[in-house]
Amino acid sequence: MSNQVDVKVFFNFRSPYCYLASKRLWPIFDDFSSRLVWRPVGGWDLRSSPDRAKSKMPLVRQDVGRFARRLGIPMVPPPVTTEPTLAGAGSLLAEQQGLLRPYIVEVMRAEWSYGRDIGQESVLLEIGERIGLDRQALAQAIHDPANLAQLARNAQEAESLGVIGVPTFVIDDQVFWGQDRIDFVIDELRERRVARV
Repeated sequence: MSNQVDVKVFFNFRSPYCYLASKRLWPIFDDFSSRLVWRPVGGWDLRSSPDRAKSKMPLVRQDVGRFARRLGIPMVPPPVTTEPTLAGAGSLLAEQQGLLRPYIVEVMRAEWSYGRDIGQESVLLEIGERIGLDRQALAQAIHDPANLAQLARNAQEAESLGVIGVPTFVIDDQVFWGQDRIDFVIDELRERRVARV
């Protein structure tokens, strides 16, 4: 078997397409010798501008709703004022603690299955505690200037790679934009002969 393949994942917790990806991306790492290189961003990074987002919202709701029905998952949008930066910063602690996967899944479930505002610290602390993160450590992590700076660096890296939206998966010079491109990521890994079985 070839060496492990790095798969960078650019992700914004406010994106409904990242919600869909949170349900579909795991075979990339379960079925192949690949390493998740986590690149969360915050705020409006890698999303449409506020004005553009407002005009796109009806179409996006329809589109995401269709995918959600196909996947058999609920779709309850959060408040439009939801701000994702704290969730992104908290994900860096979850990654350090080996709890990134449940963090992603549960934060996105709270936001998009139940319509909760993940911009509220109390919501994140509740989720973190449920998956095994220390409440105080998470409270510190979501406001840690170093973590917030890392989110900004991730956005700069995305720009340098030509990444224009989320979720995006990057393998070397190959850029796969969108949750509906996950099959192409898997095809790339198959071509590299890094399947685990």
